[in-house]
Amino acid sequence: MPKNLPHPNEPKRAPAAARPAPEPAVPAVAQKLDRAAGLAGLGALRDALKGDAQRREREQAVAKAAQREAAADADLFRREIGEVAPLAAPARATPSRNPPPPLPVQTRLDEEAVLQEAISDEFDPEVLLDTDETLSYCRPGVSRDVVRKLRRGDWIVQAQIDLHGMRREEAREALAEFIRESVKRGLRCLRVIHGKGLGSIGKEPVLKGKVRAWLVQKSEVIAFCQARPHDGGAGAVVVLLQPAALPAHAKP
Repeated sequence: MPKNLPHPNEPKRAPAAARPAPEPAVPAVAQKLDRAAGLAGLGALRDALKGDAQRREREQAVAKAAQREAAADADLFRREIGEVAPLAAPARATPSRNPPPPLPVQTRLDEEAVLQEAISDEFDPEVLLDTDETLSYCRPGVSRDVVRKLRRGDWIVQAQIDLHGMRREEAREALAEFIRESVKRGLRCLRVIHGKGLGSIGKEPVLKGKVRAWLVQKSEVIAFCQARPHDGGAGAVVVLLQPAALPAHAKP
């Protein structure tokens, strides 16, 4: 009978349960390294928490010191000032809800200036002119010697304008502009050529009387007279303007 076979009289045995495969053994060196790393991390965390706590304590100490210093300064200020009373606030004026309408001041001044500079055709200068043939003019308050010197040619003609061939409106505007520009340039003596009217209907000098009427209305004109024969004679008039105001730095 073979040796490996069980005896017929022996009870049958249950087969042996399967045993799990043994886990590979962890080397001892690896276990030691993991333990060391864990201890080091705990130590670093402990140090960080400790440093954070110390920092908060320092900040709180600094804040408390600042509060104590501010309280001490406030207490010192109150002791030095003593008791105070609030100032009585003055009554405030209530602004008007309906402001007055704005006035066009500059526009009104411009319009007044235009009216002052305007010259009219309806003005009769005969009441202001001398009765001689030259129809000379001298503004009130100006010496009659001014007209005599003007006739003699004591003032040199500095500029002239020729109104020949112009219509009445055109001549009036041209004369007004000529006087304005002459005043700006500081000129004193002007010659205005109006013509003798030889080419007009009825041979009447239309512009001769108009020019004199226009000149009388200009505040810049202080005198005028008929030009001398070699300066135009009855076909022109010599005009004297008032002296320009001295600049501020030139005044004595």
